[in-house]
Amino acid sequence: MNTWLKGLVSAAIGAAANSVTVIIVAPETFNLQEGLPKLASVAAISAMVVAANYLKKSPLP
Repeated sequence: MNTWLKGLVSAAIGAAANSVTVIIVAPETFNLQEGLPKLASVAAISAMVVAANYLKKSPLP
């Protein structure tokens, strides 16, 4: 159970970290000043999608 939970958390963190690349694509929209709420929503949605895929591959023990 502990290994499974660590895998789920690491997948979600990795997805959220990768979503920071939208700053490169659209810096005027997604930035660390006024675009931070939009950036946070992209990170959260990305983490949810990756977590769902992880649960699909590795269901609850």
